[in-house]
Amino acid sequence: MLESCHSTWLFDTGRMRFRRILKGLDLDSRQASTAWRPYYGLETDPMSESFVVLLNPEGTRLLRSWRHVERCPQCGGEATAELSIDQLRSAALS
Repeated sequence: MLESCHSTWLFDTGRMRFRRILKGLDLDSRQASTAWRPYYGLETDPMSESFVVLLNPEGTRLLRSWRHVERCPQCGGEATAELSIDQLRSAALS
């Protein structure tokens, strides 16, 4: 699991799939999450807190984001609301 400023990223490493749960929306957790999608690699950079999700085997399609941290330079420290464990479980199981 990785936390970015606006999403919680869940990674199922056994099945090589991921989904995002959007934060700060007044929606049911199933509506506020993406479908499970395959991924082919996850690269993290601890120096910049960035991470890259490879969407195809060639690495030509990707998503890049940054982990939300205290005094976050990406959002100015104003991240959207956190999700409860129940919300995460519900989204992960759907």
